[in-house]
Amino acid sequence: MAPPAPRPGRLTVLGVDLGGVERRPTGICLLRGWTASTMLLFSDDEILDYARRVGPALVAIDAPLNLPPGRRSMADRNGAHYRPCDIELRRLGIPFFPITLGPMRGLTERGIRLKNSLGAAGFRAVEIYPGGAQDVWGLPRAKRNAGALRRGLARLGVRGVRAPATDHELDAVTGALVGRLFLQRKACVLGDFSTGAIVMPAPSRRHRKRRKS
Repeated sequence: MAPPAPRPGRLTVLGVDLGGVERRPTGICLLRGWTASTMLLFSDDEILDYARRVGPALVAIDAPLNLPPGRRSMADRNGAHYRPCDIELRRLGIPFFPITLGPMRGLTERGIRLKNSLGAAGFRAVEIYPGGAQDVWGLPRAKRNAGALRRGLARLGVRGVRAPATDHELDAVTGALVGRLFLQRKACVLGDFSTGAIVMPAPSRRHRKRRKS
């Protein structure tokens, strides 16, 4: 079933801070224009049903959505540990967890399943990295200082994020904002969509210097 069209003249993005397993909370942010509404969901079916109800132009997911080159599955140990987009993140000096290690393995498998389910339902999904975006913007990560992050997102133009918002919801807001920039052609794409791409804000001068070094 095709998704309902977004309201004319409005940028509608669904930000998803995906939990590694369905029993853990997933942060959700619906960003319509500049107004955010957040919640926590759990199962893939809940996320997919919500996407069908709200009809986003884009779903921005905080989870790896591609395996590294050469890997046919997460159990395949013959391929690489890093995707080209991961290597670009490292060149920018932004810390991240390799997607083939520890709990990232389950998150990657779930992210790929969810991307495929959303695609089958007619939605476009892109991978985002809220912690990296927060680094580029000079904002604290959610677990370090949620209040300062919430205020920083407000300075960037996001309205409606309330004080009780969890770190999962704040990361979802961050991801939705990056998705909005992508729709406006104001975002940076690390890697490419065939081998794995991470959508990020345009790097700051400090991060651009690291990329060149």
